[in-house]
Amino acid sequence: MSETSPGLRRATDRQILVPRSAKAGPLALPPAVPQLLELEAVETASGEIAAVAAATPRNATISCIIPCYNEQETIADVLRSILAQTRLPDVIHVIINNTDDDTPEIARSFEGKHTRTVKGEDFVTTVHVHDMGVNPDKKVGALNYGYFLSRGFDYILGVDGDTTLARDTVERLELEMTDDPRIGGLSAIYSIDKNRKGLMARFLVAGQRAQFAAFNMDNLLRGRNMAVLGGQCSLFSIRALETVMIRHHQQAPWVRDSEVEDSKLSLQIKDAGFSTKISATARAYVGPMTNLRALHGQQVKWNFGAIDLFWPGQRGDNKGQPLHPNLRLRWYENVAMVFNIASRLGFILLLVAALSIHAFVFNPVWLIPPAVAALLNLRLALAMKDKSASDLLYAALIVPAELYMWIRMGHFVSAWTQFLAQTDKDNWAAQANAEKGKGSAYVMPLVVLIAVLGGAIYAWTQQSVAVQSAILSLGWPILYLATIAQTVFMLRKLVRRHRGFAV
Repeated sequence: MSETSPGLRRATDRQILVPRSAKAGPLALPPAVPQLLELEAVETASGEIAAVAAATPRNATISCIIPCYNEQETIADVLRSILAQTRLPDVIHVIINNTDDDTPEIARSFEGKHTRTVKGEDFVTTVHVHDMGVNPDKKVGALNYGYFLSRGFDYILGVDGDTTLARDTVERLELEMTDDPRIGGLSAIYSIDKNRKGLMARFLVAGQRAQFAAFNMDNLLRGRNMAVLGGQCSLFSIRALETVMIRHHQQAPWVRDSEVEDSKLSLQIKDAGFSTKISATARAYVGPMTNLRALHGQQVKWNFGAIDLFWPGQRGDNKGQPLHPNLRLRWYENVAMVFNIASRLGFILLLVAALSIHAFVFNPVWLIPPAVAALLNLRLALAMKDKSASDLLYAALIVPAELYMWIRMGHFVSAWTQFLAQTDKDNWAAQANAEKGKGSAYVMPLVVLIAVLGGAIYAWTQQSVAVQSAILSLGWPILYLATIAQTVFMLRKLVRRHRGFAV
């Protein structure tokens, strides 16, 4: 890095950061650091001893940035959870953009200096509220504004305006980051806030909790390598962000040419030589989508952004990276979803076809795949740290999990259709409108499903008995093989060790 770049640290600068928490003490060094410093002082030339002395270990500093868009229902709880941390951030910036509700007024009631004493250790932080007004770059613009406010700190803690933190989240994230300076970004373990009323809301919350739990467990068991440093709650190294900016000729860390700005930045941090990890213990609770319209908007945006990142080819400023190590789990998820769609649609069509000519014979072997799926869901529910009766019932009853899988299949098809059609659609705006109760795109997957089933049934009735028999004799064996493959993969997940991780 250039010495003339204002505010940027040089790559050769020596920094030894230690956590500042009641658990670690005011200046707790890792055991090996004093010996290493002593060894360098002896072995290096006299002209370099001063450089070693200048690298005196010091406590890390953390700036917390909270981008907000119409978060009047949640921002107070978010700020309370941060101000109740066992390790307070050194400063908190609430960055409001494009908001037309009471978020600014509520956030400003927390402005000013806050002091907290934890086990004899005094922590002081100051809350600042910034209202950007109309911001064309939306969340990306708010995040980058927060980055420029945080220059000079060692870490940036990004927290969404609807995400609450467990009381020791910041402390645990800082301990892990300072323990391994190779980490460029560290994500908390996300779960969904389960306190919701109404049958539909509780069903969708249970589905989202299971979805997040599966994603977290997959990442934890893959060496804790995190494919996506989610914006909900992640701690970033300023050094890693600055390296990304220099490497990719960017003015700021986050870019607006991706539907999923956090995934894009995660890939860039990995490319810059840093690791992207999920914490083993730090936890955050995300606000759920409690209706189908809002859930569709969110999931289509996530799916579309992931496809845009891993699909080969150059699209504007964004280039697909199909072989990127952070995207292997994305490939697996998409291939698995193709199998889910094919097996379910195939079974329904073949079942209806066989019944129409009285050729269906029930075989108990078809009960094995749903039984294995239920056991897998139940084991995952038992691995949740804050599991509830709703989580266990969702997994054990099979039907709720199957219904939620059909909903996810609709999101998947919608995202791929939009991507392949190359439609110029603002998925950020679509999600925002959906959360406000606008739009009807969420019903399109059901319309398409009915059309496909209707067309297939009509085409079936036009075939001769010989053709129908041939289709059945070929279709069932293919479905057998696909289902066996899926069941084997589910069994592999069912028997793998969780190694003590809780999601």
